[in-house]
Amino acid sequence: MAAERRVSRRALLIALGIAGATAIPAGAQGPAPGNGYTMPTLAFDDPATQRRLGDLYSSALRSVSGANTIGADRSVYDKAGLLSYPPGTVVRAGGGYPAPQRWTRDAAVNAWSGVSLLAPEVARNTLWSVVDRTRDGLVVQQDNQWWDQIVWVLAAHHHYLVTGDRDFLAQAHDTSARTLAARRAQHLNPSLGLFEGPGFMNDGVSGYPSPPASPSVHSSFVLDHPHARKLMCLSTNCLYHGAHLALAAMSESLGRPVQAASLRSDAEQLRTAIDQHLWRADAGTYGYLVHGEGPLAGHLDTSQEGAGLALAVLLGVADTERAGRILDATHWQPYGIVNVWPHFPRFDDRHPGRHNVMVWPMVHGLYGQAAADAGRSEPFALAVDTLAGLIATSGGFYELYNSVTGAVDGGWQGGASGHADHFVSQPDQTWSATAYLRLIHDGLFGLTFTDGSLRLHPCLPPTWGAVSLRGLRYRGTTLDVTLSGGGSRVESCTVDGRPGEPVVAAGGTGHRTLHLVLTDTV
Repeated sequence: MAAERRVSRRALLIALGIAGATAIPAGAQGPAPGNGYTMPTLAFDDPATQRRLGDLYSSALRSVSGANTIGADRSVYDKAGLLSYPPGTVVRAGGGYPAPQRWTRDAAVNAWSGVSLLAPEVARNTLWSVVDRTRDGLVVQQDNQWWDQIVWVLAAHHHYLVTGDRDFLAQAHDTSARTLAARRAQHLNPSLGLFEGPGFMNDGVSGYPSPPASPSVHSSFVLDHPHARKLMCLSTNCLYHGAHLALAAMSESLGRPVQAASLRSDAEQLRTAIDQHLWRADAGTYGYLVHGEGPLAGHLDTSQEGAGLALAVLLGVADTERAGRILDATHWQPYGIVNVWPHFPRFDDRHPGRHNVMVWPMVHGLYGQAAADAGRSEPFALAVDTLAGLIATSGGFYELYNSVTGAVDGGWQGGASGHADHFVSQPDQTWSATAYLRLIHDGLFGLTFTDGSLRLHPCLPPTWGAVSLRGLRYRGTTLDVTLSGGGSRVESCTVDGRPGEPVVAAGGTGHRTLHLVLTDTV
C-alpha cells in the first residue's frame, strides 16, 4: 500500500506550478552592510534548477540576515549578561508576532539550522538571549513550555562545533547541564523512563487527540487541557536523547570523561525506553505519544508525528534498518510532511487543525534532512522541491501551509465547529527560511561538523545536475564546493585540484576548492 501514499515528484511539481517558478519571496531584502553574515552563493548548472532552487537560497539568506535580524535591547534580551555589542543583534522568530520575541525554541532552531554557520556572533547572541542568570548559575529560561528548553542544548553544541569557540563551550556546558538536570528532576517518568511534556512543535491543542483535548476547555494552549502535562511524545524524547549525547560530547571536549560516560548511559537508557514504548514493529515506524494519566493512561497513540520521525533518524534513536523502514512507511500529504497525520476526528480537509494535518516548513525541512542523511535522494528531492514550490507560489516564507491545497493557511485550533478560531499564518517566518538553508547546507552538501573538522556527506538528486556552493565560511577557511554526478556515495574527491578526502580541518586558513563526484552505485 506504500505506493498509494506517495505523490510522484513530477506530478507534485506540476501541481505546484513551479516548473519555471521565479517568484522571490516578499520581505527578503538584502542585509545591512557589516551585519556579521557571510553570504554564500548557490549555483546549479541547469538553468531551470537554478531558477527553482538556487534563487530561493539567496532569498532565504536575505530573509534571515535582513528583516529578521534585529537590534537586541539589553533590558529584554541580555538577562544572562553575555550578549556581544557589536553586533548587538539577535535573530527574531518572524514577522507578525508581538515584540519582544524571546522564545527558546525559535532561537535554538534558527541558530542550529544555519545562523551559527552564516553569522556566528549573531547566533551566539541569539542563543544567550533566551538564557537567564540565576543565583545558582546560567540556565535556559524556565517558562511554562519546559519541553522547549532542551533543544537549546543541541543548538549550543552545534554552535561550538561550527565555531570552535571554547569560551562559549564552557558556559554552554554549564547552562546545558543545569537545564537538563532540572528537566530530569521534574519531568522524567520513573516507571516508563520517558520524559513528560507535549511534542516539540505542538504547543496548540489542535496537535492532540481527545483526550487530552477537551471541548469544555476554551483555550488553544495545550497545557490548559487535562492530562496534557503527562503526555510522553516521540519528538520531545528524541530531543532529550540527542541533548544527553550533545552534553556528553561537550563534557568530553572539556576533559570530563566520567560525566560524559554517565550522560551516554542515560541516553542509551532513554533510547531503549523510546523503542520499548513507542516503536511499532508491525508498522515499521514510531507512534506519536504515550498517555501518562487519565482514561487512556499507558495507551500508545499511533498517529504519525513528522518532527518525531525526522528527529528519530537525525539524532540516532532509529538505527540504520529502522530509519529505512520509517522513510518507506511515512505518509506524505500532497504538499509535504505534516505535524501529525491523520486528521483527528474534530478536523477535516476543509478545517484542518493548526498543529495537525498542516505543513510547517521547519518540520518538513527536518524530514527532508533525515532523508538525505539516510542517503535517500528521491524523498530528499521531493522535500526540497515541495518546500521551494510552497515558498515560490506564496511569495514568502510563511509560518504554515495547507497540506491539501498548498495555500498559506493558519489552520484551526478547536475543530470544524469552531470557525472563529481560525488562525493566520504569519509572514517572514525565520525558521521557514532556515529550514530551506538547512536542506541545502546539511542535506544537499551534507555539512557535518566535528571537534576537529568539517566533513561532507552530500546527497545530490541525479536529476538536479551539478551544483556549487561558493564563499562558504568555516572558521578560518573559505570554501568553494562543487557536487556532480548523483547519489549519496562519494566516488571521488579533489581538493584544490588534487585527489583528497571530503574533509576540511578546523584549523585551516585561506581558500579551498573541493569537487565531489557522487554516485548511487555501491
